[in-house]
Amino acid sequence: MKRIIFLIISSVAVMLGSMNIIAINEVHANNWSVDDVQDGWWNKDKPEEKGEEEDPPELTGGPERSHRILEPVPMTTLQQLYPDTIFLRGPTTANKIALTFDDGPDPRFTPEVLDVLREYEVPATFFLLGSRAEAYPDLTTRIVNDGHVVGNHTFWHPDLAAEGEVDILVNEVSRTEEVLEPLINYKTTLFRPPYGFLYEELVDELAILDYSVIGWSVDSQDWQELSPEQITENVVGEIHPGAIILMHDGTDAEGDQSETIESLRQIIPNLQDQGYEFVTVPELLNIPYQR
Repeated sequence: MKRIIFLIISSVAVMLGSMNIIAINEVHANNWSVDDVQDGWWNKDKPEEKGEEEDPPELTGGPERSHRILEPVPMTTLQQLYPDTIFLRGPTTANKIALTFDDGPDPRFTPEVLDVLREYEVPATFFLLGSRAEAYPDLTTRIVNDGHVVGNHTFWHPDLAAEGEVDILVNEVSRTEEVLEPLINYKTTLFRPPYGFLYEELVDELAILDYSVIGWSVDSQDWQELSPEQITENVVGEIHPGAIILMHDGTDAEGDQSETIESLRQIIPNLQDQGYEFVTVPELLNIPYQR
């Protein structure tokens, strides 16, 4: 009896050891990092149980709603220091405004955002995460095919100011650029930092990399998961000629941008009735968006 038990235990140990070796080989074969494995990114091609759609790659710096309470250096201060690199709004001499969307592409919300923009024939600017563009290439391509402009929003959405390393910025930006270029057929010159967080050395590096840093002058605060009416009021109540409007077509796994989609059906016709024309960020600012 003891011999049988010993054989069973030995067989189980061998089986578990084999599974561990396979997992390690899988990591090395795909050149994944330790962080990738911890985040579950190595599992990205495996479907969820019960046929559920897999959540998009996570925001490594944390969701907007819990992180935007921090502000290491205000974008307004940085814009005054770097007026040729950082842009928060366009000229106030014409009733032109720009809608911008962060943290996509997100298959849960981006398609419906695109549907609404197509319905109203409104162009927009999408700041995409490299990890999500890589995970959803067809959705990335649709954004461009629908007539919108794409910008770089880092690969994993880290808090660049908290990370404190220029090398991390360069890696995030270049890795995203490598993913985006074959999908959108150009190298974007537009960059938006996650949470709007930067400091001087990072801006210096972005200028060297020939990026225009795009902030905003109107925050919809849709990252707080407000009602469509509240989001609409935040935009319509603060609108001005030359406004760059911040919205989100993507969020973390627990987040929901459905209210953003509904608010667009209120915001767009309201502002059009006021005589505003929606344009892309590069058109608003008269700057190039590709190199």
